[in-house]
Amino acid sequence: MILAVDIGNSNIVIGCFDKNEIMFIERLSTNHSSTQMEYTVMIRNILDLNGLDGEKIDGGIISSVVPQITETVRLAMERLGCGRVMVVGPGIKTGLKILLDNPAQLGSDRVADAVAAVNLYKAPLILIDMGTATTISVIDADESFLGGMIIPGLAVSLDSLTSRTSQLPNISLTPPKRVIGTNTVDCMKSGILYATAASLDGVIERIEEELGESCTVISTGGLADKVIGYCKREILLDETLLLKGLKIIYEKNKNGGI
Repeated sequence: MILAVDIGNSNIVIGCFDKNEIMFIERLSTNHSSTQMEYTVMIRNILDLNGLDGEKIDGGIISSVVPQITETVRLAMERLGCGRVMVVGPGIKTGLKILLDNPAQLGSDRVADAVAAVNLYKAPLILIDMGTATTISVIDADESFLGGMIIPGLAVSLDSLTSRTSQLPNISLTPPKRVIGTNTVDCMKSGILYATAASLDGVIERIEEELGESCTVISTGGLADKVIGYCKREILLDETLLLKGLKIIYEKNKNGGI
């Protein structure tokens, strides 16, 4: 079994694969101040709750956009007996052709998303990963990573709105009753969800115009399921895309040096 870990700005997502089957997916809050021991205990508790122990894990792989804690989590996994733990970065084989000005700047989370997408879906592709930031990645018909966009995430935008205004309350991201809100809370819900959905529709349309062809559009990330139902464009939801990408990358590298 393989432990795949995605360290994001807000959450750490942990998934366990037995061959190609996902045994469980759990989330921890990303905490910059947690020690190696604390992460060891948290991961061990997750394994225990799912009926596993570290000795049953053959290896692990990490993608991270929080460099400050990457090594802490890696050492915690190894301390649990998870075998060799890889970190997606320079020297890792992905099979992905990256056509950015500086390929090294591409976040490991977007790399993992793209690797999974080109292996599981038909290119050209538009990938929308909705977390703390909303990232949009574009892969052409030759399965080359062209680039994309980085947009303030839905929750970040909402937090900014409430923190910078005196009379707007904090709200949950429950569905609005209608597009035209008739009270402050419903106006905010409608605004954040429908405006985000409309912006995604517009961005997809502009990307396809620039490429000159239609794309398969896939959305993932912790907030994706709250938004794509309001989009007019057909968007496939794959909540485990990134973890699947980590599993594929692990398999590409498990028998060779890194």
